Amino acid sequence: VQLQASGGGLVQPGGSLRLSCAASGSIFSISVMGWFRQAPGKKRELVAGLTSGASTNYADSVKGRFAISRDNAENTWYLQMNSLKSEDTGVYFCYAALYGVEYWGKGTQVTVSS
Repeated sequence: VQLQASGGGLVQPGGSLRLSCAASGSIFSISVMGWFRQAPGKKRELVAGLTSGASTNYADSVKGRFAISRDNAENTWYLQMNSLKSEDTGVYFCYAALYGVEYWGKGTQVTVSS
C-alpha cells in the first residue's frame, strides 16, 4: 500500500486546512489509519487516529479543532484542521496499519503563521 498525503500549506492562525491521504488500494481492510506530525526539533506525535470500528482518538492539543474521517469509495482519509495555531506547524504524515504492517506516507508541510 502506498500512501500519498496532500493538502498542506501556509495558513494564518485561526484558519483551516484539510489534509488528504490517498491510498493506492482499498482502505476497507485497514485496521487503523491516522495522522502524525513532527515539529522542528520535536519527536513525531500522534495527532488523530481512526479504527476500522470507527473509534477515534485525538491528541489533547487538537481535540475540538481537528477531525479525522474516511471515504472508502475514494480510498482516502482526511484530517480537517480548524482554528489552527502556530504550534500546529509541522510536517504531517499519514499512517495505516494493515494486517500488522505499518505504512507511512511522505509528509506534507503545514505552516501556521501570520
